[in-house]
Amino acid sequence: MCRVETRLMTGWEFTLNEPEETNFDPVHLPHDWAITAPMNRNMNQGEAQGFRDRWGIGWYRKQLRLPKKKIGYIYQLQFDGVYENSTVWLNGIHVGDQKYGYSRFTLDITKALIEGDNLIQVKVDNTSFPADRWYSGAGIYRTVKLLELREKHLKPDNIQVLSEVIGETGVLKIHTGTSSLVMANITKDGLNWNGESDNGTIHIELPNVKLWSPDEPNLYNLELSLYDGGELSDVYSLRIGVRTIETVPGKGLYVNGHMVKIKGLCIHQDAGSLGVAVTPEIWKERFIKFKEIGCNAVRISHHIPAAELLDLCDELGLFVYEEPFDKWTGGSYRRYFETEWQRDLECMVRRDRNHPCIFMWGVGNEVENQGQDSMLKILKMLKDHLVTLDDTRPVSYAMNPHFNYESNVDLSKVNDIQQFVDTESDTEIYNLKERIERIQRIADIVDIISCNYQEQWYSAIHDVIPDKLILGTETYQYFRGHTDQMQNFSEDVPWMDVEKHDYVIGGMLWTGIDYLGESMGYPSKGWAGSLFWTNNERKPLSYLYESYWSEKPMVYMAVMDYSLQGEAVKEHWDAPRYASHWNFPRMKKTVIPYMIATNCEEVTLELNGKPYFLRKPSSYPNRMITGFLPYLPGTIIVRGFQNELEVCQYTLRTAGPSVKLDFDTKEVWLDAREDYYHLLTVRAKDTDGTPVFRESAKVNFQISGPAEIVRVDNGDLCSSEPYDRNWMHMYRGCLSTIIRLTGEPGRVMLTACADGMHSAEIVIHAG
Repeated sequence: MCRVETRLMTGWEFTLNEPEETNFDPVHLPHDWAITAPMNRNMNQGEAQGFRDRWGIGWYRKQLRLPKKKIGYIYQLQFDGVYENSTVWLNGIHVGDQKYGYSRFTLDITKALIEGDNLIQVKVDNTSFPADRWYSGAGIYRTVKLLELREKHLKPDNIQVLSEVIGETGVLKIHTGTSSLVMANITKDGLNWNGESDNGTIHIELPNVKLWSPDEPNLYNLELSLYDGGELSDVYSLRIGVRTIETVPGKGLYVNGHMVKIKGLCIHQDAGSLGVAVTPEIWKERFIKFKEIGCNAVRISHHIPAAELLDLCDELGLFVYEEPFDKWTGGSYRRYFETEWQRDLECMVRRDRNHPCIFMWGVGNEVENQGQDSMLKILKMLKDHLVTLDDTRPVSYAMNPHFNYESNVDLSKVNDIQQFVDTESDTEIYNLKERIERIQRIADIVDIISCNYQEQWYSAIHDVIPDKLILGTETYQYFRGHTDQMQNFSEDVPWMDVEKHDYVIGGMLWTGIDYLGESMGYPSKGWAGSLFWTNNERKPLSYLYESYWSEKPMVYMAVMDYSLQGEAVKEHWDAPRYASHWNFPRMKKTVIPYMIATNCEEVTLELNGKPYFLRKPSSYPNRMITGFLPYLPGTIIVRGFQNELEVCQYTLRTAGPSVKLDFDTKEVWLDAREDYYHLLTVRAKDTDGTPVFRESAKVNFQISGPAEIVRVDNGDLCSSEPYDRNWMHMYRGCLSTIIRLTGEPGRVMLTACADGMHSAEIVIHAG
């Protein structure tokens, strides 16, 4: 074989102490030591890091056995991400370093590698301050590979696949990155297309091309074979997609000739109880949930993601807005910007430019000195360099509402920029003309105007800058500001501005799913203003967005319940306290506010068989039906109608006492791959099988067979219970656990038990 790539995810050991022989404990990769660190409400930058006492220096080691060192080969270690400031040794020989924790780095270890046993050592220095504004985790939290390559080999970062569509034919131009002979083979659905070149470029035509889009994410397999003196020297494979993207001023974004709105969710890279050590199958479960509500795009905020995450977006059909870093000379990246910006920017673009899912590049987020000469100079520098690497996509920068402190404050010396913005005296620019002037200076450089929380000014921006489209790179989920100020708590859902204006190509809600860090204060460990809890459970507002984004008929009902604990959501990112239950034991005939989300033409409602009459959804602000019902225990049924035919319904029932636990399914079939992770959820139910929303019992999980319990998570960011146990209390009537398969085929039995309730069992078939 020419190219051998071996994942190095097992057999590692770790210590936070001095790297002495007896100090190390076995760990699996990906690994995040911060997620199991003790909670410390007084720690430095506690709100940003979820109060996990992450600071310290960690050491990893692994024995690597090489039976034979091949003549004419080179050997590389590739780390997709280590947070942060890592140093790597092989057999005591220093082989490389990496600063920024989100960039892939590849180290040549050929000279240090020997036949037989080799010792890999990695030092991870997490003592630099400040850390990110969000939970960043700590350790070797992404994939590590050993690459065995012939001396003459293809360099993936130099490969670029360009495509255009002429009629029904896809025309590919493949830059191979070498002047040696390269042959290309493209396959899909049993069909093959071939091409070759010895001048660095291969041309291939794909008749009756199947285009990639969020609705139909068609992918082709591309295999490139490099020859050296007539001998096969390397083979490299990747998946590609053919699609066209056109931005038409005043008219919108067109994908494959059809106008498309970006229905987006912003995400960070942690997954609740796992911290940042997230495996692809966990992200796949999350992305499938996103797609179910009609989401077609994610913004990966604000860093280069794991490579596997983009593979999933290609496969599932999710557009991606990707950006390499958050701030520039302020915030945590300030210590790297001057020396590392070019390397990190190139890492992102070269690694990821062949993914069809990426529709747009960003070069920063809410940076310092917006619209001033110093900022504009950096913005132009970044954009100009990016387009030398890829000029096939729009390039932008996500700007937030403008403030007037920049000219007299050196933000590079502010340790916590977000806290500074949130707590300093009122510095917002209220003069609309001055605000638009700043936006115009930025718009002169970027291809699309990317706005964070500026829906109320879209019309004013477009009037002055009609030749540029607008994307809401961050939007509130429910409330909207006023023309005269950023925040006003008006019940105008920001998505309405996307629907209203063709020149607004979409909106990306902050955020799709709760994340660790950026807490509004102890005991909250993170950000709760999202559509999903950390254990993938849906929040009521997710159904409102489904009614906007999905074409599948749906109807949903929730009631206002301010007896529930607050989740410490930042105020303007919050939403009314709706909940999906009909249990108010202390009330009798008290009127309860409700909301109904639907994409149907008409909706009916009945309580215990008695109808209550509703106007059409189109007559309500935001198309969200609101009203009041007297609290009478029993059953509420709402039905959705299209063309006078019932097409969907939703039921709320008053639940009795919890008598049993129940998993969402009885059996699951999973791939018996080593270290396959899977999330499973158990619910409290009454004798009729109605979920008991208010149940908070302590649940214990037990497992048998070729698997183990890794984490528990109830979605409650205000809970102080540890994730790395087999028990936790329920939150809103449910609890999730993440299991890990050990690689052997067999039958796994997971059991959930709680005092006073019948236990639940689920069978996992690993094969």
